Amino acid sequence: MRNIDIEVKTHFIASHSDETVGEYAFAYSITITNQSDVSVQLLKRAWKITDADHKITRVAGDGVVGEQPHIAPGESYSYTSGTVIATPIGTMEGFYTMVDTTGDRFDVEIPSFRLAIPNIIH
Repeated sequence: MRNIDIEVKTHFIASHSDETVGEYAFAYSITITNQSDVSVQLLKRAWKITDADHKITRVAGDGVVGEQPHIAPGESYSYTSGTVIATPIGTMEGFYTMVDTTGDRFDVEIPSFRLAIPNIIH
């Protein structure tokens, strides 16, 4: 059983947003914690980004922020990245493809999380 925990925190970046042209910038910080008994390496990521108009953008590629980190048992890896969507609220979800020290590849789900400007949802 793979035991990889994903924690996400998001925030709106007003200084990089322009409401007049429908550009809302968000940063997301993710912490990946390896609670298994073997080391893992993050190889790829795949995102599904959905805005409030149900426009879907898919992004995939090698690693995260230019890295393919190794995460030892009991350790965590954190990074921050960002996205721009056309509405003040949206969601992101996806998965990481990882490999463990035995060579087994597996996907770790990144549960859906909300992107929203402050105070838009009560």
